[in-house]
Amino acid sequence: MIRSTIAFLLIAACVPVLAEPPSERDDAAVRAVVRAYVEAREARDAKAVEALLTADADQLVSDGTWRRGRDVLVKGMLESSRKNSGKRTIAVETVRLIAPDVAIADGRYTLAAAGPDSKDRAMWTAIIVVRGTDGWRIAGIRNMLPAPGAK
Repeated sequence: MIRSTIAFLLIAACVPVLAEPPSERDDAAVRAVVRAYVEAREARDAKAVEALLTADADQLVSDGTWRRGRDVLVKGMLESSRKNSGKRTIAVETVRLIAPDVAIADGRYTLAAAGPDSKDRAMWTAIIVVRGTDGWRIAGIRNMLPAPGAK
């Protein structure tokens, strides 16, 4: 009996927890954070971007650069916006809760070129958000270029 109970507990601990759909309220809140992030980036508003990030936030950008820490992210994002001008949009396709206070927002991230020296970019992004006492904040961003032939 004890062995079977221990075996069951070990197996249960190894089974991944299935992500569940968020409540309508959480879904809307996560999408609002992503929308506010895009708007702050477009406005190049360092304070607004900073307010949306956790202190230990990190970002893996499509060129492989890994930014760690809120200050580094804000500086890198504003520099990227300066160098790669154009209109950024993120169309969130799904929001999933992976824990009661942790969600992943997956979406299409596009950068519409602003001038003749730049070109449009179509990427994917996964934004990890966490809920704290002050609401939802971005803890991680993963931007990815699709592989050739991917849709």
